[in-house]
Amino acid sequence: MKKIVLTFGIISGVIASVLMVATIPFMDRIGFDYGLMIGYSTMVVAFLLVFFGIRSYRENVGGGQISFGRAFSVGILIVLVSSILYVITWEIVYFNFLPDFVDKYSNYLIEKSRASGASAEEIAAQTKQMNDMKVVYNNPLYNAAFTLLEPLPVGLVMTLISAALLRRKGKPHAT
Repeated sequence: MKKIVLTFGIISGVIASVLMVATIPFMDRIGFDYGLMIGYSTMVVAFLLVFFGIRSYRENVGGGQISFGRAFSVGILIVLVSSILYVITWEIVYFNFLPDFVDKYSNYLIEKSRASGASAEEIAAQTKQMNDMKVVYNNPLYNAAFTLLEPLPVGLVMTLISAALLRRKGKPHAT
């Protein structure tokens, strides 16, 4: 199981990381709303490897059979490996190339609130919240924890779907 989990997890993580690095330079041009959609779409693409990893385990280790629980275990481990690579990539990109990311995102959210007619008090509260977020986000441990929360729900859904689709019980023996 270890070889399959590492192989498919690393491939998935590399795909997620490469797609992140390829799209981040265009975030200002495409906007944060579209950037989020593109980001989560790339995670779905990367987590397709969960399906193939579970299938590989079923065919090569399980002799064509796999329970939902075992499929889920294989899938979630692939997701964890992939997500860790994703987090490492973000930490490198954020702290070395995008130190102003939170400022740009904060300005975007505040301008969006202004455009929607938010009151001065609401904008002030949001500005304070964003300043507090920046302090927290500049701590590498908190940054990593928040970043890990991005791919995990997507990976969990992909794991549940893949485990349900790929589970296969053994055929009863005729006596």
